[in-house]
Amino acid sequence: MSSEQAHLRSVVSDYLDRVQLPASLSASRQSELVAEIKQQLVAHNAVIVAHYYTDPLIQALAEQTGGVVADSLEMARFGSQHPASTLIVAGVKFMGETAKILTPNKRVLMPTLEATCSLDIGCPEQEFADFCDQHPDRTVVVYANTSAAVKARADWVVTSSIAVDVVDHLDSLGEKILWAPDKYLGSYVAKQTGADMLLWQGSCIVHEEFKARGIEELRAVYPEAAVLVHPESPQAVVDLADVAGSTSQLIAAARELPQQQLIVATDQGIFFKMQQAVPDKQLIIAPTGGSGATCRSCASCPWMAMNGLDNLLTALTTGSGEITVDEQTAHLARRSLGRMLEFNRR
Repeated sequence: MSSEQAHLRSVVSDYLDRVQLPASLSASRQSELVAEIKQQLVAHNAVIVAHYYTDPLIQALAEQTGGVVADSLEMARFGSQHPASTLIVAGVKFMGETAKILTPNKRVLMPTLEATCSLDIGCPEQEFADFCDQHPDRTVVVYANTSAAVKARADWVVTSSIAVDVVDHLDSLGEKILWAPDKYLGSYVAKQTGADMLLWQGSCIVHEEFKARGIEELRAVYPEAAVLVHPESPQAVVDLADVAGSTSQLIAAARELPQQQLIVATDQGIFFKMQQAVPDKQLIIAPTGGSGATCRSCASCPWMAMNGLDNLLTALTTGSGEITVDEQTAHLARRSLGRMLEFNRR
């Protein structure tokens, strides 16, 4: 393990030791909270924008109340187009920042501002700026899983659903790429496009735990199953995939593939929407560390798990968890995000 990887793991471990996950709730308390939240959403002209990796209770509530469950690109687009004056972003902090940057006239609340991302943590603003300054000849492309400040330093922001297309476009123009922060997704994009890419060495603590050996062993048990993998996973895992893609692309693949059994290597929160898409298929979570695993993620993001019904209601009723982004940062980040949205429209 490199010194950079050791440092990131230390920082992540410190975060995980400090955070508190929402307490388990009885069925009656869940029903009470859902009813209260529905009333408060109407009272505050608010809508829930939830990520696929959040608790199924949150995802179901978003759908029931006219919100959306989506990947980060669709979350950003939905929030900017919805008439609600308040957005409740159930996800991690960079998603709330993106919503605020794209809709500065709206109030953006999150159930907790402690919900972050190892990719964001592992790409500090000043260190990244120094890295960019060392390579001024490269076009800076950053993954959406970064802070507003890092997005402000970038030329382009991409999500996993359009990363290959954007980099392929830039490569066709003869541009060399500086990519951050996920090294595995960056390697996947470089392999798909053949582009000249210099990679920041970040990783997702959830997807990094998937093991090729574990998937091979599981495939031996389910020989007819297709393997669906998010490209934030290590290359050896991606190499085993029948389909590699973003959360929305994996759900689409689940619909389109003929196989009735699907081994899924991404956060297990995706099963809520994937099972809706393919109710007659068997979904099998890919193993992470195998028997005796000691990972802190185990196919479930600990920060996504911090979004609960109780703190969502608190945010609505008290205005806690409000996202703010200073105007200079927002102005610069809006430029790189705008390129992403315009590219996607085209």
